Amino acid sequence: MEITFRTTKDFTIEQLQDLFLSVKWSSGNYPDKLQVAMKNSHSVFSAWDGEKLVGLMNCLSDGVMTTYFHYLLVRTEYQDQGIGKELVNWMVKTYQDYARKVLIAYDKEMGFYKKCGFEIGEGKTPMSITYLTT
Repeated sequence: MEITFRTTKDFTIEQLQDLFLSVKWSSGNYPDKLQVAMKNSHSVFSAWDGEKLVGLMNCLSDGVMTTYFHYLLVRTEYQDQGIGKELVNWMVKTYQDYARKVLIAYDKEMGFYKKCGFEIGEGKTPMSITYLTT
C-alpha cells in the first residue's frame, strides 16, 4: 500500500459517501451536498490508496486572514499511519501566513489536534446550529 496525496475538489458522490460513512459521520448521508461542499471549499487535500479515497481535509477561508479547517477524516483501517497528521501539516503550511486558523474538534480527538499545534482557546466556546450528529 502506497498512500499518495492530491489537491483536488473533484470527487464522485460515491467516493465521498463511502469515505464519510466509513467513519460513521452522518454527513455521509448527504453525498450530493458533500460534493458541492468540496467544490466550494477554499482547498481540499486528499489521501489515496491507488484510486481509493482514504482521507481528506478541507478548508473554508476568507482568503486572507482566517481559515477554518472543517473536515478531517481518514478511513478507520488507514488510521494511525500518519495520514491525518500529513493532511493537517499540509493545510497548516499552506495557510501559515494567515492570522487565524480554526477548527472544532470532537473531545476524543483533542489530543491529536494538540499534537498538531492547536490549542484550546481560553474564553472561547465553539457554537453551532446543525442537524448533523457527527
